[in-house]
Amino acid sequence: MILHTTEVSPLAGYRLLLRFNTGAAGEVNLANELDGEVFEPLRDPALFATASQHPLMRTVAWANGADLAPEFLLELMKTQQGNRAAG
Repeated sequence: MILHTTEVSPLAGYRLLLRFNTGAAGEVNLANELDGEVFEPLRDPALFATASQHPLMRTVAWANGADLAPEFLLELMKTQQGNRAAG
């Protein structure tokens, strides 16, 4: 099975509520991940809030073209939750 997100909801504080096709779900905090030319603009809360489920890539994407691999997001979520991610 190819990993992908099934739900993406932006939250305050550079966090996302995510659900994956594996059943895993939870919040991920991206505050420490927003570096570099593509991701630094996401420090603007209005731009960060454009996060959504990309219909073709099936992962989180933003209005400026930034996106993150679902594998990265799932591992970060598990690390931040101490491997308590549901699923």
